[in-house]
Amino acid sequence: MKGAIVVAATAAMVGSANAVNHGHAHQVFAHKRNTDLCSTWVTTIWEETVMTLTPTQAPEPSTTPAVVSSNSPVTTSSAAPVSPTSTVKLPVPTPEPITYATPGTYTVPATTVTVSETTTVCGASSTHVVPGTHTVGGVTTVVETATTITCPVATATTNNGVVTSIITSTEYVCPSAGTYTVAPITTTVTEECDIHFPIPTSYAPGTYTIPQQVVTVTETDYVYYCPYTSSGLPTSSVIPVTLSPTKPIEALKPTTTAPASQSEAPKSEASKSSDSPKPTTSSTPNTSKPPSGGFNGSFGGKGNHYGITYTPYYGESGDCKDATQVKKDLQEIKNDGFNVIRVYGTDCNALETVGPACEELGIRVILGVFVKGASCSYESKEIKDQVDAIANWKHLGLVDLMVIGNEVLMQGLCQPGDLASLITTAKSKWSGYSGPFTIAETLNIWERSDVTSALCDVVDYTGANIHPYFNSQVTPATAGKFVSGQLDILDSVCSGKKAINLECGWPAEGSCNGSACPGKTEQLTALKSIRESCGDRTVFFSFENDMWKQPGSCGCEQSWGCKEFFKGLL
Repeated sequence: MKGAIVVAATAAMVGSANAVNHGHAHQVFAHKRNTDLCSTWVTTIWEETVMTLTPTQAPEPSTTPAVVSSNSPVTTSSAAPVSPTSTVKLPVPTPEPITYATPGTYTVPATTVTVSETTTVCGASSTHVVPGTHTVGGVTTVVETATTITCPVATATTNNGVVTSIITSTEYVCPSAGTYTVAPITTTVTEECDIHFPIPTSYAPGTYTIPQQVVTVTETDYVYYCPYTSSGLPTSSVIPVTLSPTKPIEALKPTTTAPASQSEAPKSEASKSSDSPKPTTSSTPNTSKPPSGGFNGSFGGKGNHYGITYTPYYGESGDCKDATQVKKDLQEIKNDGFNVIRVYGTDCNALETVGPACEELGIRVILGVFVKGASCSYESKEIKDQVDAIANWKHLGLVDLMVIGNEVLMQGLCQPGDLASLITTAKSKWSGYSGPFTIAETLNIWERSDVTSALCDVVDYTGANIHPYFNSQVTPATAGKFVSGQLDILDSVCSGKKAINLECGWPAEGSCNGSACPGKTEQLTALKSIRESCGDRTVFFSFENDMWKQPGSCGCEQSWGCKEFFKGLL
């Protein structure tokens, strides 16, 4: 996670993100968010809503949704992507980027900002991308019927190398039920780089501070963001942008649209607010081979909860559990109606303790190879040791699915082609296993064309980690609907290959992320929603709380344990 990429973020201030490193062992959910607010570790934060569900039927071509835009005064001015040439300081706690050209130790002075009334401004965000065309930003909403919404969107214009960001108010007609991204930004890059883009952000009244920070930089051109913290505010210091339906409209008569041989995300420049936003579409589906092996993809467990993640560590200390305790845990998991556990890797004697217990109890296994170093090659010792240990494991007949890596593309640990090569190598080494393979990434990664072109032919399912809490517009009650929408999109990413949700939960403690508030009651509500909506395709995160972790900036890292919810359901 260390490198020259940082996200600005107002989103970072409350941990609004899709998971970046919910790995296993002592790095399970390390991004969510096992860092302090002001850290020299850099993290790419993604909003899951950028990848949205396209309504299955299109409106008549003759009917074009009306868009009315009005600009409000300029709120943020900063230089074009690489380094700012000018900045207007605002009376709001927008995190400001600091670029350090050379390694060294730097002091960031303390800063205090007082906000007297709720204010919506252009915030900043960025992400690290590979060469190609990428769609970022925008405001996403889910509507259940044809309606008109009004929402603020961030737009940007460039003049003499200076990017000026403003807030525009846009009225958009949603022609039918579905998920829509309003005013996304599409950009094309020719080399791997960071792209920066504006996002609408609202702040509640209160006092926001950045304490003095000492930053040690070991790289050149290091971009550092230090978000403000708040005092005298409710648990959520950032107010989610509210999408206000203004009036329902009569649904437009749909017409059948033949699928195109190729499709790409809609192109829309933020500076052209008069352009009609379109629902986001997924990348070109790849025609690829059907699943092979003994697992036929018929997910489902008793009572609509398919699987649960399990790591053989004591929740309080992080120490390895012995075989007796592992068997006790797995008996509890079996009693709660789960058919499958997901194990992230082979460390902490997982193969030796989990295998015999699962064999005895009749529990199936989703098994992983965990990649955490700078290489995803089989020749890397930590990977080779895992692959070889699995090759010699006596319980391969228990495995329903192999997962190679956990969000390694998102973290930049692997390139898609390298990950595909590792999967191919693992297949050649595991002669005793004939079942399917997948990876665990987030939807926005799966929709990249370089990912689908490299990986659709070597995986059997589109495996994804889907965490609704890190979408600021999702409430506990709508968590299941959100996850189902993500799975619907993933089902079409690799042609003919079904999606599986490999990691999904809701924290019982921590700070609100917009409308997504943690809590014991909220966790129960969210898990119930997910279970009823798509529990038969979901691996729930996680068996128990991990108190050995740091709480993280969201205050939520330790409290994802959900075993209490499933007790007594059956």
